[in-house]
Amino acid sequence: MSDANANNQEQGSKINIKVNPPVFFGAGGLCLLFVLYAVIWPAHAEVVFSAMQGWVVHSAGWFYVLAVALFFIFVVVLALSDYGRIKLGPDHSEPDYSYFSWFAMLFSAGMGIGLMFFGVAEPVMHTMTPPVGDPATADAAREAMKITFFHWGVHAWAIYAVVALSLAYFAFRHNLPLTIRSAFYPLIGERIYGPIGHAVDIFAVLGTLFGVATSLGLGVMQVNAGLNYLFDVEISTGVQIALIAGITLLATVSVVLGLDGGIRRVSELNLFLAVALLLFVLIAGPTVHLLQTYVQNVGYYLSGLVETTFNLYAYEPTGWIGGWTLFYWGWWIAWSPFVGMFIARVSRGRSIREFVVGVLMVPVGFTFMWMTFFGNTAVNMILEQGITQLADAVAADSSVALFQFFEYLPMTTIASLVATVLVITFFVTSSDSGSLVVDMLTSGGTEEDTPVWQRIFWSVSEGVIAASLLVAGGLAALQTATIASALPFTVVMLLMCWGLFKALRLEIVKRVSLRDAMLAPRVAKNPVTWQNRLARIVHQPKRDDVLTFLQGAVHSALRKVADELHSQGLMAKVEQDEQDRLWLEVNHGEETDFFYSVHVRPYTPPTFVMRDTSKKRGETLRYYRAEVYLKEGGQDYDVMGWSEEQVIADVLDQYEKHMHFLNAVR
Repeated sequence: MSDANANNQEQGSKINIKVNPPVFFGAGGLCLLFVLYAVIWPAHAEVVFSAMQGWVVHSAGWFYVLAVALFFIFVVVLALSDYGRIKLGPDHSEPDYSYFSWFAMLFSAGMGIGLMFFGVAEPVMHTMTPPVGDPATADAAREAMKITFFHWGVHAWAIYAVVALSLAYFAFRHNLPLTIRSAFYPLIGERIYGPIGHAVDIFAVLGTLFGVATSLGLGVMQVNAGLNYLFDVEISTGVQIALIAGITLLATVSVVLGLDGGIRRVSELNLFLAVALLLFVLIAGPTVHLLQTYVQNVGYYLSGLVETTFNLYAYEPTGWIGGWTLFYWGWWIAWSPFVGMFIARVSRGRSIREFVVGVLMVPVGFTFMWMTFFGNTAVNMILEQGITQLADAVAADSSVALFQFFEYLPMTTIASLVATVLVITFFVTSSDSGSLVVDMLTSGGTEEDTPVWQRIFWSVSEGVIAASLLVAGGLAALQTATIASALPFTVVMLLMCWGLFKALRLEIVKRVSLRDAMLAPRVAKNPVTWQNRLARIVHQPKRDDVLTFLQGAVHSALRKVADELHSQGLMAKVEQDEQDRLWLEVNHGEETDFFYSVHVRPYTPPTFVMRDTSKKRGETLRYYRAEVYLKEGGQDYDVMGWSEEQVIADVLDQYEKHMHFLNAVR
C-alpha cells in the first residue's frame, strides 16, 4: 500500500500544485452546474429533487433502515472483538489531541448545530403530533422522547463511525491518502488512483459542499430570528446574506489558522457555551423532574432499541416515517463523508475500541442530556403549566422555537444572546471543518499543509453557494437533492464496511501467525558474556554513538541480507533518510512487502540517573536507542550494541515470521 501511495505522491509532485486535478476541477465544475440549475430554475429543481426523494422514501425506506442497523451492529462488533485493539495508526502512535479537545471537535462537527434547531422543537412536535396514539398526553410525551433519542442516538453516530473508521485505518495505518477512495483499496487495489477513485472523491466533495452550504443558508434564518427577538433586526434576505458573509469570514479566519489554531479552539468554546446553557436550563427548569426523566428516557430508549431500529410502520402505514426517521437517516448519510473524514483526521493514534466507545457514547450522552433538559422542560410547560402558546409557536416556525422557549424562563435576554452566539459558533465550526475536509479531498489526501489559498477558496465557495441559493430560493431543492443522494452513498458505505472487515481480518491473521510461528534458533558467532550484556543495558548512548552504529553494523547487516535476497531472485533495497532512519524493503509483488527499519529515538533518563531534573539538564543527559520498526509500527526493542551477526539474525527472524504470515493468508 505504501508503494501505491508513494507513486501517487510522485505523480502529484510533477504537476507542482497541491491539488488532485480530476477531483478539484471535476468537483468545482459539477458544483457550478448544480448551483446554476438550482438558481436559474429553482421551482423545476425542487420538483425534480422532491420526486427523487419521494421515490426513495416509498421504495427504498426498508433499505435505509436495514443499512443503518447494519452500520450500528458492525461498529459495535468491531469494538467488542479482538479488532478493537488495533490502532488507527502504527502500534507506537499516540493520540494527537487530548480527550477534551477530541470530544469537543466530535461534538461540534457532528451535530452541534442540530441540537439548537431541534432541542425544543422535535420533542414538542412529536408530543403534539405523534406518529400513532393520542396527542398531548403523558404517553405521547414519553414516546416523543424515545423517538427523539432514536433519531439523535447511537445510530447517527454509527453512520459517522463507519466512514471515519475506514478512513483513519487506511490513512494512518497503511499510509494511503486521507480520502474516501482509500477505503476501497482491499476491494479494487491500485484502481483507487483511477477514475473510480476520482468519482468517489468528487461525490464526497459535492455532498460536503452542498450539505454545509444548505445548512448555512437555512441556519442563518434561525440566527436572523434570534437577532430579531433580541435587537429587533428585521427578518429579510439582505440581513441573511450579510450574516452568511460574516459567518463565512469567521470560518475563513478559523480555517486559515488550521486545525490546532482555529477549529480546535472554536470547538472548545462551543462546548463551554453549550454546557453553560445546558446547566442554566437544568437549574431554571423543573430540576428534579428533568433528572428523573433523563434516567427514564435513557432506559426507555435502550429497552426499545431493537424495535425502533427496525420499525417501518408497515402494519400502520403513515407518511410520518418519511418526514422524520428516513429524512434523518438520509441526512446523516449525506453528511457522513464530511463528518466522518473530519472525525478520522482528529482521531489518529486511538484504538478502534477507544474510538467506537468515544464516538458512540460521549457525544450521545451529552445529546441525550440536551434533548431531555430542553425537550422535557418545554413539554412540561405545555402539558403541566398550560403554556400552549409554545406549542403553537413551534408548529408555526421551528427556527424560533428556542427563543420562544426562553421567554418562559428567567434571564431570557441573556439566555437568548448566548444561544445566538452558540448558533453562530456552531456554524463557524461546521463551515471551517467542511472547508478543511473538501481541501483534503481535492488535494489528494496526502498533503498535511496545503496552501492557504485553497482553504480560503473552499470556505468562500460555501458562503457564495449558500447566498446564491438563498436569493434564488433554491436552498430547499438542493437540500432535498442532498438527502436523495444518500441512497447511492449507502451502497458505498456498505462496501466500505466490507473492505474494512477484509483488511482487519488480514491483520488479525498476521498477528496470530506471527505469534504461533516456529523460528529457527538464533546463533551468534561471538557469544556475549553476561558482563558485556549488563554493560550494554545500563549504557546511555548519545545520538552520535547510535548513528555510528547504524552506519556500521546495521547498514552492513542490511546490505548483506539485501545482496543475498538479490541472489535468490527477490527485489530488495536498503535506504536511509535524513530523519535518522535506515531500512530494508523486500518487494513481494502483489503480496504484502517486508519492511525492517531501525530508527534513532531519543529518551529521557530515569530520575535515579538524573540527579539534576531541570529541563536543561534533562536535554544534556538525553540518551538514544536504535529501535526496530516493522510495517505495523515500532516493536519496542533496542538493537544498539548488537553484533552484525545478531542484527542479521533478527532480520531473518522477522522475515521468517513475515513469510509465515504470507503462507497463512494465501
